[in-house]
Amino acid sequence: MKKIALGLVAATVGGAMLLSGGSALAQQRTSSVEIKDITPNPVSVKQGGETTAYFKVGASSDVDKVTLRVRLDGQFRTLSEKTVSDRNWRFSVDFNDSDEGRWTAIAEAFKDGKKVAEDTAAFAVEVEDAGKADTRITRFTADPYKVRKGKSIHISGRLQADEDGWEGASGEKVGIYYRANGNSGWKHIGTTTTKWGGKFNASTRAWKSGSFKAVFEGTDELNGSESGSDYVRVYKRWH
Repeated sequence: MKKIALGLVAATVGGAMLLSGGSALAQQRTSSVEIKDITPNPVSVKQGGETTAYFKVGASSDVDKVTLRVRLDGQFRTLSEKTVSDRNWRFSVDFNDSDEGRWTAIAEAFKDGKKVAEDTAAFAVEVEDAGKADTRITRFTADPYKVRKGKSIHISGRLQADEDGWEGASGEKVGIYYRANGNSGWKHIGTTTTKWGGKFNASTRAWKSGSFKAVFEGTDELNGSESGSDYVRVYKRWH
């Protein structure tokens, strides 16, 4: 009987130890941290630009501190805490066009100076194709509007590009085209280069009445465009 009693005591003690251990484990698991949201995801950045990403982290009520890091190929950035609200930590970080790739956010929770929980979340940084800027040709004229045969016709205009607003595009090639009365096709008669402010000038001899226009073929960065036409009357003698 004594042996049985001792066995029961041992079992009870062992059971108590197990219960105690389980209780401690349960208490330890009450500490938690979670990356709840990453906005935007993916983080889209324009070439030459910058985009701010926001990280919302939640933690259990026993947590004293939360830190967040972001990692790309073993490189870390530690984010400073921005605001704390309802036990939610919010973080932000700026990304530029050199940060393209797959990233991992690592949130760590601390209690009494010790790390008690961790969570990770994947996100991506993508660089947008800037695309080509639109262009237009303005103030195009062929002067004078009436000219004697053999005299000069002066052509001018301005090439502009829409890069966060219309601005003059200098150093670009603009073709000048002519279509004589009675003809259906345009003939290329010369090329000029835009100067400061996108302004360009050209001249030609007057031989027959017809229309003129300017054409910009475009580049790797700029879309092409063409001007409206301008008509010039050519006569053989003074009236």
